[in-house]
Amino acid sequence: MPELSAQPLPGIRPLQDYTLVIDARTPKEFAEDHLPGAINLPIVTQQEFAEVGTLHKQDPHAAYVLGAQYALRNVARYIGEVIAPLPPRARLLVYCFRGGKRSRAWAEPLRNIGYPVDVLPGGWKAYRAWVREQLESLSPQLPWRVLAGSTASGKTRLLQALADEGEQVLDLEAIACHRGSLLGGLPGQPQPAQKLFDSRLLQALQGFDAARPIWVEDESKKIGRLQLPTALYEAMQAAPVYELDTPLPARVQACREDYAHFVVDPQALVRLLQPLKPLVGGAVLQEWAELADASAIDALFAQLMLRHYDPCYRRSMRPTRRPQTLALPDLSPQSLRQAARQLASAAPLGAT
Repeated sequence: MPELSAQPLPGIRPLQDYTLVIDARTPKEFAEDHLPGAINLPIVTQQEFAEVGTLHKQDPHAAYVLGAQYALRNVARYIGEVIAPLPPRARLLVYCFRGGKRSRAWAEPLRNIGYPVDVLPGGWKAYRAWVREQLESLSPQLPWRVLAGSTASGKTRLLQALADEGEQVLDLEAIACHRGSLLGGLPGQPQPAQKLFDSRLLQALQGFDAARPIWVEDESKKIGRLQLPTALYEAMQAAPVYELDTPLPARVQACREDYAHFVVDPQALVRLLQPLKPLVGGAVLQEWAELADASAIDALFAQLMLRHYDPCYRRSMRPTRRPQTLALPDLSPQSLRQAARQLASAAPLGAT
């Protein structure tokens, strides 16, 4: 396995060299994506940004005057609340959308105080391009090991067991805040924006040791509404695969635990299943609705797996992929721990 070739963000020091990374953009821009560890100290608030933008269409000069007033007031407040407690030689990084006016409005007062300040060349836009390039470059370099298996076979639980044994693990569903199926939305946990997902994914990849295997759950090209980078998806498809074979009763129990909100409200589950009508037919959907009405949640989960998820999984497997089967008697902590140790010992670098 060649040495991991990760390129630093051009034009600045490594991010860990900075005491503080300041994102000068609006809160909306920051929420969509930002540099790892950055804090949002916007030059103008969301409302002020909109006000200045509207005025600029009518009178650009007046808009610049108003924007400068907002910027000076906001920077003065942040200096007192956030910057003043920092040590005198704290190194700071500032960025905005393109590294222009908003960055300069922050950087100059900080430099006048005496802080060493860097401005990210090209701003967030340059960072975003770098993230895309790094994801495409790093993904094929890493030694992936893929856990496959149908719904509720224990892939995520086995990933955690591998992590507990000291193995390297990439939990894509945790980063995406989604379990990866039609039912995979997490109550009260919205998915991040695609750009923020990419940033968090790259941060995870950069933390891996390319001399050791990295375990990941088999995924389709999309997790919920988020798209996997093409290079990562293709690298996972080409990696050694370990297919979990788990008894149906254990899978049903896993569904009860992982989808407890549907146990409480089976009708909500059936409502989410309506898009499957072209695949399974109206009669099957009616059977599932009747099971939900009877609160027969175990039977409903079993039918979902046997009549939808298992056939879909079999159709999705490429003929060229030749997985090694890993039989799990159940999904108890002891069985998962034993399986994790078995996998760790059987999948060193160079194993196929």
